Amino acid sequence: MEWRDTREKYGLVSRILHWVMAGLLLWQFTGMAARVAFGRAPLVSLFVGTHAPLGALLFVLIVARLLWGLANRERRPAYEPGLLGLLAKAGHLALYALMFIVPALALMRAYGSGRGFQPFGIPLFPATGEQIAWLMAPANALHGVLAWVLLSLIAGHVGMVLVHRFVWRDDVASRMIPGRGARVRAAASAAG
Repeated sequence: MEWRDTREKYGLVSRILHWVMAGLLLWQFTGMAARVAFGRAPLVSLFVGTHAPLGALLFVLIVARLLWGLANRERRPAYEPGLLGLLAKAGHLALYALMFIVPALALMRAYGSGRGFQPFGIPLFPATGEQIAWLMAPANALHGVLAWVLLSLIAGHVGMVLVHRFVWRDDVASRMIPGRGARVRAAASAAG
């Protein structure tokens, strides 16, 4: 498998970044949904205790993913022409924007809290003991709301993958899912 993106599919680096982030986002949203459903139950504390460090890791990964995408922008698979392609592009831009904004807001809150922040033992912000309200206010107002908007966009993204696969029966999912393209093309040629 090619490590860089091509016009036909995403390369190994893009796929690793995509699927690692998908797994981490699934963990994050499972934990927050469990917290809403069950409160401060012992199992929920496992998720909540990892939420901030994993959010910081997601921020690093989305920055890497954005930089990698820019470096490969001329090599990546093209969107469909017309309205569907425009909607797909807008959906992906919204996903990328929220995957950047949601953890950025949390990092602003962590810095503004004055408590310090050491994800995975790496000192990111020192404890100052002084709160900076104007840094905390945007995160307090928007982090959770925008996270749920992000979840709805992710659900739409997954839904469109399913539409491509089972309704339109095209090869779009093979761009990111390893090994699917050959099976879809073989099935299409056998049916045609």
